[in-house]
Amino acid sequence: MRRGLIARSLVELPDAVFDTRLVRLRAAMQAAHLDALVVYTNNTRPAGVSWLAGFVPYWSEAVLVVPRQGGPYLVAALSFRVKPWIERVSRVADVLHTPRIGLKAAQQIAATQADAAVGVVDFDGLPAGIAEDLRDGGPQLALHDASALFASLRAVADPAEIALASRATDIGHRALSAAQGETLNETIAGVESKARALGAEEIYIAAAPDLDRDTRFRRIEGEATLGKTFALRATVAYKGTWIRLARTMCETTIAQEAAARFAQAVASLPSDRGFAGFRSWLVEGCRMTQPLDALIGTRLGAGCPPPPGALVSVQAALAVDGQTVLLGAPALIGRSGEASSLIADPLYD
Repeated sequence: MRRGLIARSLVELPDAVFDTRLVRLRAAMQAAHLDALVVYTNNTRPAGVSWLAGFVPYWSEAVLVVPRQGGPYLVAALSFRVKPWIERVSRVADVLHTPRIGLKAAQQIAATQADAAVGVVDFDGLPAGIAEDLRDGGPQLALHDASALFASLRAVADPAEIALASRATDIGHRALSAAQGETLNETIAGVESKARALGAEEIYIAAAPDLDRDTRFRRIEGEATLGKTFALRATVAYKGTWIRLARTMCETTIAQEAAARFAQAVASLPSDRGFAGFRSWLVEGCRMTQPLDALIGTRLGAGCPPPPGALVSVQAALAVDGQTVLLGAPALIGRSGEASSLIADPLYD
């Protein structure tokens, strides 16, 4: 369950942003001969519906139905009492409430066209019960996997998404800059508190408490002893857009050298040539419903390279003067032969 404030800003996400995205989606649906599209959402898979309609659930689940004609509507497993809030934060024509969201969505689609061709985003990841209810609610509906269609539209960031990512990055940087405390738990609590005060919808903090012993990030439960150098990673959500930042607490000169090498490596993306000599690296981005899918990196083989114009979050581990440094920041993949670039310096203060 999310804890931060979820509210819509007509300045940051005006109706025109959603209208433009829907126009592109409907053109793709027409080309694929789809009569409707279904996108599932819950608190761990909010990215598809938030991109199309601005809705981000605190808890529970819902599906967004986008007919090829007519306004999109949300079928939510939330009580009717939250209908006014959903309508305030979302760009939808209607909100329907039912515990069996798949059944209701299929019935609504079939009521207009019993044998409609329906695209389902991330079909393989759809909960089994909802998939069964889609079939029960519309026995004649033809269900198709629309994952590739949606991913091709979602992959390239538009100006509104880039602006939200920049805001999320600023929140994360300012929160990490406030990292201080006598214990790691106090430090993490201070970072979380600062991020929420700055408007983060959500923030998750992971730590590598002692880089001389273990470079893996993990959620901290109980007390952890800090080593000579340690690292924090902040995963920040703002208005449905997610980014990751990572920072190592070490000597300034070492951190600056690592940041310079990190920026040079990012410039070569989606090629991996810039990361030669790094201990590990990972690029994450949104493809469908999960905010941060692993795309390419050390352990991913061929992976799924992000296209030009994609918004991604990059993490890397490298050694400077024998000391391990972990860094991470969001970046934009370059277009038309341009170099990829970080949205902000990972050492921002």
